[in-house]
Amino acid sequence: MTRILVAAALLSMGTAVTRAQAPPGPWQEAPGYLRLFAPTGPRASAYRIYVSRLDIAAVLTRLATDSSLLHPPGAWSPSAMLLSDAFGQTGRYDRSTLARLYGSKRATVAHGPRARDGRAAEAWTLISPYPTRDLTALEPGTLLIVLNLEEAGSR
Repeated sequence: MTRILVAAALLSMGTAVTRAQAPPGPWQEAPGYLRLFAPTGPRASAYRIYVSRLDIAAVLTRLATDSSLLHPPGAWSPSAMLLSDAFGQTGRYDRSTLARLYGSKRATVAHGPRARDGRAAEAWTLISPYPTRDLTALEPGTLLIVLNLEEAGSR
């Protein structure tokens, strides 16, 4: 719910459509996760997903020096979340398989916006640990879901 409200607020700022930039740092693009966690249809093109071997604390420490990140209240604060809140409801992932994989463990999640040309351009969601693409194991690193607000707003 918070992610939806943040994205809606950022969209209302009005921005021009631009191509998504890869995040700075040790990220690898992971398009195989798009079919799991991004919505279907034309909205899917507004999403990019990356992975890092760094845990969420290390990622947030590195991001603390990134001047393109905006800091509205509550942004970039990691918290344990229910899986449905962490991964959302729009993806095609099997919710019961993911629940069994995590068991009683919750994902640690942090959200926040990234700016381009002085305006909010992306909504970031960091999730750690994250599942393998086949939902059979948890990876100790961090999954980054990037929603390009400029592209999403043009749909």
